Amino acid sequence: MRVSPQSNKISYTVACVSSFANTHNMTRQDAFKYLYDKKAIDFLKEHYEIEHTLSIEDAVEDMSEICRQNGGSL
Repeated sequence: MRVSPQSNKISYTVACVSSFANTHNMTRQDAFKYLYDKKAIDFLKEHYEIEHTLSIEDAVEDMSEICRQNGGSL
């Protein structure tokens, strides 16, 4: 069975949100809402081709920076 590119993007996004949640001691639901509100989910979607080649830790750092640029305080 072949996995679709869309499925890969979803799995990657879930992994990044989960890691962000763990890093910041948040629930996954709260992390997703925060990342969505601060445009980090949009960032991951837009830059998936580059971001998925980096470590999850690098992606969490990138998402954190995007959140800060959009008014986040974590």
